[in-house]
Amino acid sequence: MDQQIIVNADLHETRIAIMENGKLVELLVERPDEERNVGAIYKGKVVAVLPGMQAAFVELGLDRTAFLHISDVGFDSSASSRYDFDLMEDEDGAGGPEIIRKHRGTPIEKLIKKDQDILVQVIKEPLGQKGARISTSLSLPGRFIVLVPNERHVRVSRKITNWNERKRLRKVLFDLKPDGFGVIIRTEAEKQPEKILKKDLKRLLKFWNRITSKYEKNKPPQLLHKEVGITSSIIRDYFSEETSKLVVDSKDTYKKIMSYVRGVAPHLKDRVEFYQGNIPIFDVYGIEQEIDKMLERKVWVKKGAYLVIDQTEAMVTIDVNTGRFVGTKDQENTILRVNMESAREIARQIRLRDIGGLIIIDFIDMYNRENRRKLYEEFKGLFKNDRAKNSILPVSDFGLIEMTRERSKPSLLQAFSIPCPTCQGLGRVYSPESVVMRIERWFARARAGSKYRKFNLVVHPNVGEILNGDRGQNKLKDICKKFRFKINLETDDSLFFENYKIISLDENMDITEMFKTKAERASDELHENGN
Repeated sequence: MDQQIIVNADLHETRIAIMENGKLVELLVERPDEERNVGAIYKGKVVAVLPGMQAAFVELGLDRTAFLHISDVGFDSSASSRYDFDLMEDEDGAGGPEIIRKHRGTPIEKLIKKDQDILVQVIKEPLGQKGARISTSLSLPGRFIVLVPNERHVRVSRKITNWNERKRLRKVLFDLKPDGFGVIIRTEAEKQPEKILKKDLKRLLKFWNRITSKYEKNKPPQLLHKEVGITSSIIRDYFSEETSKLVVDSKDTYKKIMSYVRGVAPHLKDRVEFYQGNIPIFDVYGIEQEIDKMLERKVWVKKGAYLVIDQTEAMVTIDVNTGRFVGTKDQENTILRVNMESAREIARQIRLRDIGGLIIIDFIDMYNRENRRKLYEEFKGLFKNDRAKNSILPVSDFGLIEMTRERSKPSLLQAFSIPCPTCQGLGRVYSPESVVMRIERWFARARAGSKYRKFNLVVHPNVGEILNGDRGQNKLKDICKKFRFKINLETDDSLFFENYKIISLDENMDITEMFKTKAERASDELHENGN
């Protein structure tokens, strides 16, 4: 696999594109005015313990209190001792420890008390009306290892497959680490000499000493440690032997990257390039065009098939359609080919859009069990390079694949867009036919509540087509006849197509608002504020 990292650093936004074999697969965005909290460590104060939810709310000094579930509780408030637990390896060794509490029967109210101080780390960004999700299990990621305070185990990334290398790394780190610390050995540690690993460990221990010192000296709520910026974290987590080049268009960012790379991976410094062209870097690599398509609901797949992606509060659904793809006479084989092509694009879109939570994929039904197994194995394999934890179930008899994917921050759809202000977050607006019906009802109210009889009606051209003669029926004439009105029609393409204006020719004044419903007026106001 050929991986390229393209960095576009502007004044108000930094965008990092991860490309695999020439295709955009991940996009990460950082804006200075948007706080990034995942990985941050705080001294907080418990403000509420809810036995019914087996959760607690903790004040961290953010906009909303943070949420601590019993499953994320690993040690007591003083951070000086652990409840006994096992440490599970993360796929790439980068995600920190996952706690399996042996004291499953111990309720949260026995472990945490209201008003106590507590040391926690943010594991999920706030989303919607929900505050950040936090854990008492802390981890400090480095280039080659992840330091786990108050633990004792040494774990090795599953991606390091050579048994002798795993044994060597485990012994080296077990001898290097102080008592009271666990270590997760990351994939990039493979074949690294002891002195490099020791340097990474020493740097992380220095971070931890600063955190504990701040904890003792400060009152809650207090930020004790913040993760490095997105650019440094991407270099730390993504820049590897598989990366053929890293290209950046900002001189300052280039210098920062080179400084970091010289310190942790000097043999890769020649792969870092400074782009000086006049054409925007994302245009040169075709990334901007991909971003424009990224938020579209409909995504075309090879040979005429397409996907429909819908995101709701509860889940994301992805529907596979054959579209224009007719294939061969063998219908089952045709469907398998469409599903396979769609699976590849779905996996790319999930990573690219950073979709998390529950995802339901409706593939085209296949009756052959072997074909369903092939599809499942193909789809599951497509996520082997995905850094977000995921769980994928086999294809059901209904042609569905259900999966969950770790969500630590809002998806790019949520980051790049806001709910439609006109439809009050429904994501839909009225069709031209529905607008015509609203206009007709306006005239019905005008007939009942006024003496006006002559009007000038201004609408969007799409609505004008319906009024003037959709399928041979002139609806404007029908309205005039029904209410015995004289109505002149004008079109204005600057109008939002839900909106219309009605001028009384009797009084030469705009009377549009006079006979609108309260809901219509509220909708118009929201649209105006949104623009």
